[in-house]
Amino acid sequence: MAHRGRFITLEGGEGAGKSTQVTRLADRLRASGVAVTVTREPGGAPGAERLRALMLDGSAGSWPPEAETLLHYAARIDHLVHRVRPALAAGDWVISDRFADSTMAYQGYGLKAGRRFVGRLHRLVAAGDTPDLTLILDLPPEIGLERVAARHRQSGCSDAGNGAGDPYETRDIAFHRRVRQGFLDIAAREPDRCVVIDATLAVDAIAESIADAVRRVLSQPLPPP
Repeated sequence: MAHRGRFITLEGGEGAGKSTQVTRLADRLRASGVAVTVTREPGGAPGAERLRALMLDGSAGSWPPEAETLLHYAARIDHLVHRVRPALAAGDWVISDRFADSTMAYQGYGLKAGRRFVGRLHRLVAAGDTPDLTLILDLPPEIGLERVAARHRQSGCSDAGNGAGDPYETRDIAFHRRVRQGFLDIAAREPDRCVVIDATLAVDAIAESIADAVRRVLSQPLPPP
């Protein structure tokens, strides 16, 4: 019987560079002999991906924060049942680009649904699915949003949000500051699980900070980059 794998999540605001670091960490874990499943939220499973398309089609801003939160948890249930839990049971290490902390930060803090509401919903749905390690890529939202804008200019895309009208990228700076504070509050409340990574650093330096956290928290040796 396979030993349960480890569950790692990467979190952070817009432009923090999570997707790049997910790929780098997965490559280094595989080089050390670990089987890795890479996934994302919202999404990561067929039903959850359909909900992702609904949430990111630009109409999400018209929904009450509580409704938006419920949609994220509906997608999360599908993701957990069909992707995360089976991979962990098979012994894979799962790396997810966003998980429940993003819902707390974005909906609970950013949209002001409230910590209590999001926390109660999380305990009902996913209390037993706590990550072994959460890496929070932290940077001032002004820097992150400028990175996003530069990426869109470089790709020639006039729409916000991955070229598909992401409703979060276009929100005001106060929203993004609340999101950042939400992530930092989560890290302060759960220091054994969460490691804050300085995302203003160069990509290689961020990757090394992440590797150090994996070695320290999960006792997993990683090869040089």
